[in-house]
Parts: sequence; C-alpha cells; structure tokens
Amino acid sequence: MDQKLKVSLNEYLPLRDVVFNTIREAILKGDFAPGERLMEKQLAERLGVSRTPIREAIRKLELEGLVIMIPRKGAEVASITGKDISDVLEVRATLEALAVKLACKKMSDHDLDELIAINIEFRKAANKKDVKKVIEKDVEFHDVIFHSSDNDKLINISNNLREQIYRYRVEYIYKMDSYDELVVEHDEIVKAIVARDGKRAAEIAMKHIENQEKSVLEYIKAKEQ
Repeated sequence: MDQKLKVSLNEYLPLRDVVFNTIREAILKGDFAPGERLMEKQLAERLGVSRTPIREAIRKLELEGLVIMIPRKGAEVASITGKDISDVLEVRATLEALAVKLACKKMSDHDLDELIAINIEFRKAANKKDVKKVIEKDVEFHDVIFHSSDNDKLINISNNLREQIYRYRVEYIYKMDSYDELVVEHDEIVKAIVARDGKRAAEIAMKHIENQEKSVLEYIKAKEQ
C-alpha cells in the first residue's frame, strides 16, 4: 500500500466515511499535490476497498472544492491560486476577529483555562521547533476561541475556509525559520481575552491572520519562481 494512504478503521464509522476521511486528510496535508489525478482503481487497490466508496468519496470531495472533475480525464486535486488564498484569509480575518470578540464575552473559566494550557503547549512546541505539534496546538488554540463564540454558523464557515488552505499553510509553517511572531501573537490574544477586552482581542486576531496571509502568499510566490 502507498505510504501516503493508510486507512484507520473506526468501528463507529461506515467504510465510505473512513475512505472519505482518509483521502481528504491526505489532500489537506499535501500528500496529494494540486493537479494530481485521483484514479479510482489505484486508490481502491491501495486502500483495499472496492471502487464504490472511492467514487462516493471523490464526489463528496468535489462538493467541498478539494477535487475537480476534468472532462475525459477524471478527478484531480484542486489547485488554489494566490488570489484564492488572499480571498479566503480576508474573510477568515474578519471571522476570527468576530469570534474572539464574542469569546471575550462568553468564554467560560474552564475554556479559558484550556486555552491557556494549549498556548503553553504551543509555546513549548515552538521553542523545540516541533512542527507537527505547532500545527496541532495552533488548530486547537483557534478551535477553543471559535467554540467559545457559541455561534454554530460562525464555526462551520470558519472551518470550511481554514481547510481550503490547510495544505499550503502546513507547507509554509514547515519552512519557517522561527515561530517567535506566532508565539507573541498568541500570548497577546490570551491576555486580551483574560482582560475581556473584545476590541483589543479583535485587533490582534485580525492582525494575526493578516500576517499569515502575507507569509503564505510570499511562500507561494517564492515556490513559483
């Protein structure tokens, strides 16, 4: 079996969902490159399943915008342009600012303690340059904030946008020489939430995402040269 595809069987999920999650995760992590073809027969052989759940997974991935269907060629991983990323992050910055502003009002003491604990782990991972842990704790950090907004629509929209550029963000984080700026921005967001200063928290959060946009676009530009 191809090393970039490994099924993690989950007794609580139907096989079609397991296959979908496996291929989706591989795309988001960049194991499948933009423009790479997804061949039903080969995927079925690698995952040890029939072509039916593969076909269903590709259909769902197309609906998510991660896969596109090319006439007479079949399915391939969707590409994302610099403009796509810029558009996504402009919206994401606004949503992030709204989420943290709401979190300042609604975040429980329990969630605040969790946010602080995650931020400590994030800082440790950054100091060790443990890239996988940096990415994991960064996602958890923002998830707590969005969860604390207590707005399901906001959470769903944000998750969808974040996943659209996840594979590019992972790449550029791997290439970063230092995570000091990310650490400082996270610390400032936590301080603002502790102080229940929604205005300050929103300003920092928006700047945090704008800095990410700049970094990702610079990375893509350098990669294309």
